[in-house]
Amino acid sequence: MEVNPLEQLKPEEVFHYFQEIARIPRPSGHEKAISDYLVRFAEEHGLEHYQDQLCNVIMIKEAAPGYETAPPVILQGHMDMVCEKETDCQIDMNRDGLDLYVDGDYLRARGTTLGGDDGIAIAYALAILASDSIRHPRIEFVCTVSEETGMEGATGLDAGVLRGKYLINLDSESESEMLCGCAGGGRVSVELPAELERTDVIERNDSGLYCVTVSITGLTGGHSGTEIDKGRANAVILLAELLSGLSRRLASAEWRLASFGGGTKDNAIPRDAAADLITCSPEKLIKEIDAAAEKIREEHRAADPGLEIMTVQKNAEAGFVFTRAAAENMITMILSIPNGVQEMSRDISGLVETSLNLGIAKTVSDTDSETDAEADSETDSAMNSCIVQIHYSLRSSVAESYKKLAQQVSRIAESHGAETGRQGEYPAWEYRRDSKLREVMLPVYREVFGREAGVTVIHAGVECGILADKIPGLDAVSIGPDILDIHTPQERMSISSVQRMYQYLIRVLERFV
Repeated sequence: MEVNPLEQLKPEEVFHYFQEIARIPRPSGHEKAISDYLVRFAEEHGLEHYQDQLCNVIMIKEAAPGYETAPPVILQGHMDMVCEKETDCQIDMNRDGLDLYVDGDYLRARGTTLGGDDGIAIAYALAILASDSIRHPRIEFVCTVSEETGMEGATGLDAGVLRGKYLINLDSESESEMLCGCAGGGRVSVELPAELERTDVIERNDSGLYCVTVSITGLTGGHSGTEIDKGRANAVILLAELLSGLSRRLASAEWRLASFGGGTKDNAIPRDAAADLITCSPEKLIKEIDAAAEKIREEHRAADPGLEIMTVQKNAEAGFVFTRAAAENMITMILSIPNGVQEMSRDISGLVETSLNLGIAKTVSDTDSETDAEADSETDSAMNSCIVQIHYSLRSSVAESYKKLAQQVSRIAESHGAETGRQGEYPAWEYRRDSKLREVMLPVYREVFGREAGVTVIHAGVECGILADKIPGLDAVSIGPDILDIHTPQERMSISSVQRMYQYLIRVLERFV
C-alpha cells in the first residue's frame, strides 16, 4: 500500500489537522463549511464554544492542572484563504480541496495557493486543544472569517466571552521575526461608466474584422502588503501601459478595445491580465504588440522572470467595443492613479509606510440583459454602456496618510467620471513599547532557537489592531513559521519551521504559570 508522505510529517498532530482543513474549500466569504468543522471539533472534545452569524468561532479550554490561577491566553487566526491558481489548474477552489505534496522541506499545493496563511494557525490551535499532555493556562482560541478581504470577521466579533488580555496571533510568515505592529488599511472601489458602440462602425478591408487577444501572464504577483516593495509588476497596469503605447503608435490603424480585465483579489498583486482588440489589420497590430512585449519583458526580467505577453488571433463576431474616447479615458485613469509604494517610514528603517495596489479590473456590461429584438432595433449610431470596476487595496501605518491617499484615488477617479466608495477599513496596530507578553516570549525564543528574535512592524493588515479596540489593555504579539510567496500558487511552508514554531508555542504557554 502506498504511504502518504504527509502522514509522516512531524509534528503529526499539527499536520493531521492541516490536511483535514486543506480538504475543505474556504475562500473568503464562503467559510461556513470550515466554521462548522471547527464547531464539530469543539463538540467532540467537550470544549465551550461559540459560533456567530458571521461564522466566527471561539473555543475555550480551561487551564491544565497547576495553571488555574495563570492569566488566560488568546490564540488567534483566521479560517479563510486567498484562492489563487495557475491558469491551467483544473481545481475549483470554491468546491474542491487542495492537492498537497511534499517538496523537500516544503509543503505545497499543486497549482494553487497552499492556505498556510492562515491554515497553520488552525492546525496549531486544534493540536493544542486536542492534547491532554500540554501544560497551559486557560486558552481562548478565536478563529475569524474574511480576514483576507477586509477583516470583516474580526470587526464583527463579539469579544464579550473572552477573559484574556494576552493575545498570540498566529498569522505571521517568518519564524525569525516577532510581529508587534502593523499598518491599517482598507479598499477603494471605482466604477467608471464607459460608452460602447457596435463593431460595424469600424472601417475594414476586404478580409473583414479580427479579434486579437493580448494576454499578460506568468508574473510573480504576491501579497499586496508584504511584497509591495519587491518591485514586482502589476499585470493590469502593464496591460494599460501596453494599450496606451499602441494608441500612440497606431493612431491611423483601426482597432478598438472590446474587453479589458485582470486580477482576482484586491490584496494580491495581479499576475494575469487580458484584453480583446478588434482590428482589420491583425498582422500590423500583432507586430506592434510583439515589439512592445520584448521591451516590457526586458524591463521586468529581474523581478518577474516568468513574464509572458501572448497574442491569439481569430475572426471577430458582431458585438460591441469601447468608443475611442471611453477606452482612452479608462486607460488614462488607470495610469494616473498611483500604485505601489508611496512612502517609506522615517522611524523604522526599510518599512513601507504607505502603499496601494490595483488588485482587480473587470467590465460589467448592461447589454447582457438586452433582448435580441431591442438590439436589432438600434441604429448604427446607437450607444450602449458598460461599467469598468476597479478595486484598490490601500495600507498605511499613519492614519492621516491613509486618509489622504484614499482621497487622492477618489479625486483622480472622479475627475474621469467614475464613482468611488470605501470599504473594509481597519485600524493600524500600534507598537507597544512596554509589553509583558514580549517579556515572556523573547527569553523563550532564545532558549528554543539559540538566537534573538527580530521585533518588527510590517506593512500588512493583522487583526490585532481590531481586537485591541475591542479588548481594553490587550497585549498582542504575532508569530508563525516560514511561509514563502503567500497569495500565489508558489506558496510553500517550511516543514521544519512548523515543527520549531510549534515547540516554541508550547514552551511559551508553559511559562504562564
